[in-house]
Amino acid sequence: MTGLFERAGRQLLFGLDPETAHGLSIKALKCGLPPVRPAPRDARLAVRLAGLDFPNPLGMAAGYDKNGEVPDGILSLGFGFAEVGTVTPLPQPGNPKPRIFRLVRDSAVINRLGFNNEGHDACAARLTARRGKTGIVGVNIGANKDSLDRVADYEAGIRRFAALCSYLTVNISSPNTPGLRNMQARRELAELLGRVVAARQGLANPDHRARPIFLKIAPDLVDAEMEDIAAEILAHPIDGVIVSNTTLSREGLSDAVQAKQTGGLSGKPLFERSTIVLAKMRRLLGPKTAIIGVGGVDSAETALEKIRAGADLVQLYTGLIYGGPALPGRILRDMFELRQREGVTNIAVLRDTRTEHWAARPL
Repeated sequence: MTGLFERAGRQLLFGLDPETAHGLSIKALKCGLPPVRPAPRDARLAVRLAGLDFPNPLGMAAGYDKNGEVPDGILSLGFGFAEVGTVTPLPQPGNPKPRIFRLVRDSAVINRLGFNNEGHDACAARLTARRGKTGIVGVNIGANKDSLDRVADYEAGIRRFAALCSYLTVNISSPNTPGLRNMQARRELAELLGRVVAARQGLANPDHRARPIFLKIAPDLVDAEMEDIAAEILAHPIDGVIVSNTTLSREGLSDAVQAKQTGGLSGKPLFERSTIVLAKMRRLLGPKTAIIGVGGVDSAETALEKIRAGADLVQLYTGLIYGGPALPGRILRDMFELRQREGVTNIAVLRDTRTEHWAARPL
């Protein structure tokens, strides 16, 4: 019956505007819906990374729960961690609607949301209210579109949320805020990371000064840009990188009409490009820097291939749109079965087993 309800739910949601459907899914999670089959819990799926103990390597990427409304509902679907945001210091409406477009034949989405969110105050209030609850919840921080000092916005995010989350993600890779990706250039990135690290170091509580920081980068990078980013990551005491955000590429899409929409593309078509960038970054950063792989994850096979390419953890979002709320449990059960079938002692031993294969592929 679960499959029947899931198919009916998808049909209902796909009959709605994508942003309306998204809002309904948030409301459903607030109400404790939908019921899903419990995901397996096994120590051999656990990952220890950046001082945190993840019960499994599968997380919900930022962009779904922009305002920190349902992190515990997300975790209840089976995810090992949830990342809320992107949240900016001041509330902002984002770009004009419509701004989300499904490409059903491609199992993809194009969005040009533009960091629409309720701002630091609203998100911080919700995260304060969940204090004492278990589960790894990260906060993805961004800059307001009209900010006069975008780096200061990131510093403010560090100071505001370090006490309220498990880790922080500095997002400079959305294609929907004009000029934001310019912060990936080496000089701008050096200033950003220096000031972000200083903001963390300036926190009063020693525990908060140890809060992990990740940098989220774009998939639309050339080798020289990746080399510069890797050099700055290694030069600053941040904990890792998230690879990657959405892409501006439209290569290989079958939906020629929707492909003309501006914005970032996510979902299945992003898998190959984002995995190549992931592997190249692993080769540049070496074995110690943490990497979270995102882009086109919709099955145990794609999740495990990210790990083989060099990821410690993986995240998904668009895959959930097409796979439904039972997808995290399916992925974890399939991972569990593969681990048993192949005699893998822990999922982490698969990391880097295909890094060179992916890193050698052209973008």
